[in-house]
Amino acid sequence: MSYQPWHVEIDGEWTTLDILKGREQGKTIVAQLKDTNDREQARSMIGIDLYIEKSQLPKLSKGEYYWEDLIGLEVINQKGIVLGKVSNLVDTGANNVLIINGEKEHWVPYIEPFLIEVNLDKQQILVDWDEDF
Repeated sequence: MSYQPWHVEIDGEWTTLDILKGREQGKTIVAQLKDTNDREQARSMIGIDLYIEKSQLPKLSKGEYYWEDLIGLEVINQKGIVLGKVSNLVDTGANNVLIINGEKEHWVPYIEPFLIEVNLDKQQILVDWDEDF
C-alpha cells in the first residue's frame, strides 16, 4: 500500500489525510492516520470515501484502462452504428459490463468477442453488438 496523501470530503470540506501505515482488508482499507490518536477520532472516519490524485494510480499495461477513462466514450458497432456513450461500468462477478446510453440503453460485456477495440485518441470503443439487442 502506498503512503501518499489521500483526500476526503468531510462536512462539505476537502481535507488531506496522511497515512502512516495501512493495509487492504477485503474491499476496505484499514489505516493509521497521522494526528488521529484516539478511538473516537478514528470512529468518525469509518465509512468515509477516500480519493487520490489520478497521478497516484499505478501505470497500466497496454490495453488496460481505468473505468474513468472509458466513461463518456462513444460506442459504435462493426456496422458503424453509434450505440451511445458509456455512462458507467458494472462488475457482475463474471465480467465487467459497459452501460451504454443512446437511443436505448445497452449492456455490453467488456470482454472478447464483444469488445473489439478501445481507441482513446478517437474517444471510441468498437464492439460486436447488434443495435437492437
